[in-house]
Amino acid sequence: MTRLSDIELDGLTEIFNVGAGRAALSLSEIVGDEVRLSVPSVEVLRTREIDERVLALGNARFAAVSQVFDGPFDAEAVLLFTEAHALEIVRDMMGSQMRLEDLAEFEQEAMCELGNIILNACLSAMADMLGITLNSSLPDYVVSSPQEISMRLSAGESDETYVLVLHIDLMIEKHQTQGHLIFLLSSTSLNRLVEHIQRYLSSIL
Repeated sequence: MTRLSDIELDGLTEIFNVGAGRAALSLSEIVGDEVRLSVPSVEVLRTREIDERVLALGNARFAAVSQVFDGPFDAEAVLLFTEAHALEIVRDMMGSQMRLEDLAEFEQEAMCELGNIILNACLSAMADMLGITLNSSLPDYVVSSPQEISMRLSAGESDETYVLVLHIDLMIEKHQTQGHLIFLLSSTSLNRLVEHIQRYLSSIL
């Protein structure tokens, strides 16, 4: 198993699109404004193909929220924003009257909440549409350089490890934020995910 077929990628994109819609509704209630998430684009790569160019991380430091999911397949989900954009989102969540320099003490808690909303919205949509149950760990938050993130994603890489890269544009009020949602899966977990996607596609085609 090295790649998903076009129709399997389309099915996975539609599932994540539903999840993104759920996440936008939940997040809009927290920030008190309309939140729009773009239609996700999905790509499956080997871990060795991941680098700063693929993720378009640039030179900024990144805020990363991660959670581990288990069920019929296992995956680690990582949500990435630039640190500057993360602070803007936190300010929207805490109240726009707060200054960015006053937000540091709230950053970790707010970003964990944000990650929990987006990651669980996407995964719950996947679970509902595929007819499966997925459990999640508590979110973990770190701020890292692009190089540190790439090294983390490729840690312990082998021909049996894959990365599912989901690109999402997040827009709150007047500013736009680009985020990446990344899933680390073993070959076995990816094959199991594909099997469930195929069953889902068979049920709707």
